[in-house]
Amino acid sequence: MKKSILSSFAILGLFFATQSIQAQEEPMEPETEEVEPQSAPEIGEFQSIDVLALPQSIKDATMTEFNAVASEAWVKMQDEEKIYKLKVAVDGESKTIYANTEGEWLKEDEVID
Repeated sequence: MKKSILSSFAILGLFFATQSIQAQEEPMEPETEEVEPQSAPEIGEFQSIDVLALPQSIKDATMTEFNAVASEAWVKMQDEEKIYKLKVAVDGESKTIYANTEGEWLKEDEVID
């Protein structure tokens, strides 16, 4: 009788041991998103920027000259100088204007797109 009780305990012990082994999950590898590398902008190509990042001189000149604020802005380097391209709404009409860092207006033919 003693052997049957011990053998039943041994069987139950093995049963519970194998259940806990099977219940363990393998650690999941974290999923990684593949991100496409962004190429550096070509020199002379306008890059979109936040309107809030515009220099104060350009914001002031836009308000003084057009009584408007820029809705979109871009910047590029030309001859070691930053050129800003702005989209403003004047009298309900959308215009594209160009300025340098000092807030001086540039003609479109002075800026190479």
